[in-house]
Amino acid sequence: MRVIAGKARRLPLKTVPGTATRPTTDRIKETLFNMLQEDVGDCRFLDLFSGSGGIGIEALSRGAREAVFVENNRKAVECIRENLSFTKLEDQARVISGDVLYGLARLEGEEPFQIIFMDPPYDQLWEKRVLEALKDSSLADEETQIIVEASIGTDFSYLEALGYQVIRRKEYKTNVHMFLRRITP
Repeated sequence: MRVIAGKARRLPLKTVPGTATRPTTDRIKETLFNMLQEDVGDCRFLDLFSGSGGIGIEALSRGAREAVFVENNRKAVECIRENLSFTKLEDQARVISGDVLYGLARLEGEEPFQIIFMDPPYDQLWEKRVLEALKDSSLADEETQIIVEASIGTDFSYLEALGYQVIRRKEYKTNVHMFLRRITP
């Protein structure tokens, strides 16, 4: 795994040993950021279920003003910190060690993020819990792009009832990126 573009381009990133995390492949990460390229510069970026931090670090490398990483796994948190130090991006980053819902509660009251990315454990309904937490949160507004990485068969039929609309859906072999926005009441 490496940083694909920007000021930390080509730098290798450490990953967490074992199967506790599931790093987004370089090819999928490149596709994602090609879709986001106009929006990343100078944005506040929230990386939920951060793993080794590859997505948030890519955003910082491509010009994000700030990235906040929320991760529960202690070894992954160490890995994020090491990767931020190695890429010299730690001054623009905050790492919250803990459950994602705890992290969101800690951030509540801050200005909205322009991009929120989440790659929760597949098939455990974490994406729905996070979207429920974000629906009335200060951390997301109608301009915030929320991107959910999920297994391809994940049920998203509840989105409209929660107040979200699908902006774009990008399918890969086994997973999908859902691009969402909150619906203006």
